[in-house]
Amino acid sequence: MDMHELTRELHQKNDSKIVLLVADGLGGLPLTPGGRTELETAATPNLDALASRGVCGGMIPVKPGITPGSGPGHLALFGYDPLQYRIGRGALEATGVGFELGPDDVAVRCNFCTLDAEGNIADRRAGRIPTEESAELVKRLRDIRIDGVEIFVEPVKEHRFVVVFRAPGLGDRVDDTDPQQTGVPPLDPVAHDEASRRTADIARKFIEQARQILADQPKANCLTMRGFARHPNLPSYEDVYGLRAAAIAVYPMYRGLARLVGMQIVGQAQTLEEQIDVLEAEWQNFDFFFVHFKYTDSTGEDGDFQAKVKRIEQLDAVVPRIEALNPAVLIVTGDHSTPSFLRRHSWHPVPTLLVADACRTDACQQFGERDCVQGGLGQFEGKYLMLLALANAGRLEKFGA
Repeated sequence: MDMHELTRELHQKNDSKIVLLVADGLGGLPLTPGGRTELETAATPNLDALASRGVCGGMIPVKPGITPGSGPGHLALFGYDPLQYRIGRGALEATGVGFELGPDDVAVRCNFCTLDAEGNIADRRAGRIPTEESAELVKRLRDIRIDGVEIFVEPVKEHRFVVVFRAPGLGDRVDDTDPQQTGVPPLDPVAHDEASRRTADIARKFIEQARQILADQPKANCLTMRGFARHPNLPSYEDVYGLRAAAIAVYPMYRGLARLVGMQIVGQAQTLEEQIDVLEAEWQNFDFFFVHFKYTDSTGEDGDFQAKVKRIEQLDAVVPRIEALNPAVLIVTGDHSTPSFLRRHSWHPVPTLLVADACRTDACQQFGERDCVQGGLGQFEGKYLMLLALANAGRLEKFGA
């Protein structure tokens, strides 16, 4: 019996509400040995108060030592084993902007980037160009033509966009072209099976034409491709957990992932405060709420320690509004760690707190890495977080006689 078979057998309905507040890339590192992390540096009186009456721990998104992408990290939070359910980022982005992937489609998440005179990447995100500017460039890329292939190009947000190649028999086992560093040229799309060789060839031709179209751009003069993916099939939250689930997310990728697991996307919020407005407005309509906050991750990737501290403090400020709704279970965590010290995702366990009337409180008085490592949840794999949420909400029956 796998975990989802077990939850299908044991889940029971009641009127309890569960809120999963995800600060993307929450975990961090000190800038100097023995110093404070971003979370420990931030003034977080509301999160600290939650920690003092809840239970804390360190969430391992995949396995110890494995650095997760955002897709696997969120799948684990949603209770899906990321080693069993593997979703490419392209499918997440496409679904997030409302594109319905068909059986002949391969979706690719793309970034506009900046190449220097030598053809090396100077900026992997083209200076995070505004969405409005990116959308105009996407319109130009729609002029690309490749024989035998239908091509769709859709804007996402800032420097991100998605490309969908439609043709019979395309594979999705193609390596990313983003080298994940500057000072080197983009990589070539490399295929790993016969069906994917055609996809790689199509991608190569798309990039060649795109570079010609973008040649006059001061920042976004090239692109990289990540996460070649076909449409996945995942069991839904309603089926697995018996929950009416809602997602309140600003970035399309996270809306896409939520939609793939059967959550309903609610509201059109663009700020954290607006997200909480939506949470309040939809409170009576759902059992489970996934609220996603992106900017703790992007500031970490930028290597901006103080900006990440400020974003954590912004998150802390909305906690009283969530508490006022009196959820049966409130969980605060991240999908992975993004230390500004490293400027990228990392393998470090993610600080996690759970507050519920039935939780067994621990000695933690502050919400930070050093407190959480000593917390009552211990270090646990993220795929078990939903079991803890359901149990503390009184939504799991006893197993066995």
